[in-house]
Amino acid sequence: MEKTSMHHRPLGGTGLFVTPLCVGAAPLGDMPETFLYGATEENALATLRAAFESPINFLDTAAAYGQGESERRIGKAIKEFGGLPAGYVLATKADRDFQTGDFSGEQIKRSIEGSLQRLGLDRLQYVYIHDPEHTTFENVMGPGGPLEVLRSFQAQGVIDHIGMSGGPIDMLIRYVETGAFSAVETHNRYTLLNRCADPLLDVASRMGVAVINAAPYGSGMLAKGPDAYSRYAYSDAPPVVVERARAIAQVCQDFHVPLAAAALQFSMRDPRITSTVVGMSKPDRVAQTLELASYPIPDELWAALAPIEYGMDDPEASK
Repeated sequence: MEKTSMHHRPLGGTGLFVTPLCVGAAPLGDMPETFLYGATEENALATLRAAFESPINFLDTAAAYGQGESERRIGKAIKEFGGLPAGYVLATKADRDFQTGDFSGEQIKRSIEGSLQRLGLDRLQYVYIHDPEHTTFENVMGPGGPLEVLRSFQAQGVIDHIGMSGGPIDMLIRYVETGAFSAVETHNRYTLLNRCADPLLDVASRMGVAVINAAPYGSGMLAKGPDAYSRYAYSDAPPVVVERARAIAQVCQDFHVPLAAAALQFSMRDPRITSTVVGMSKPDRVAQTLELASYPIPDELWAALAPIEYGMDDPEASK
């Protein structure tokens, strides 16, 4: 029987060390259109206080979450604490213009400047290029493009490290193979229900690139259960996925293991994954997530789950 350790792990070759759990701050941006629930500022700040006081030392956000509201709230919490807690690692993401679709280097510059202002910081420890599926590889990597702009900020000491965060796995592999990024973040694509990110994990591991795995619950189905929440990757789940989730939930029930604990530890126990991002919008979720991460799970449960088929397709491929 394994028990997940909260010992810090190296974030690729950055020199930073992070916990195997990461607080996902997208829900703190109050995005009911994505998550089907809102988050008041009071709840968001209470959640951030709980996170800063917990054993977790890793926080993940983006310029776009809640049109900047996630970063603004994090900035308030940072100010309240007199700065980021010692040893804490904050990662954000540089975004396109959601109104115009602009993904130019100039837009990335504006995104970074906005993040610095909202967070109340003069330096960003970690910045991902966010969702490059909305532009071209040539634009991201070319002269004057997003990567060049971030490298310019890096040379000025405004950004410490640069990563890649997105959806389609083949695209992420292409970026990882350039050697330009110290970490890659994937979401909804390495869970008990969908393992299409498996080749990405292999490539990143081989190249010494940290893998940050977000949405281990598939946006909620593997936390609340398929009958309570029949959505996967922020959309209604196909019937076959719901049935697979029911089969997984039944195995967990047979072993008296919470479905959420199995879903979370499936990601955390994989040696190729540096940290697992869990979205949180209430302060008690921090302690609950730590409990799920350390819940004792017998090896026999993983063996019992192995025969259940899981989808290998990209969750957005059918949209």
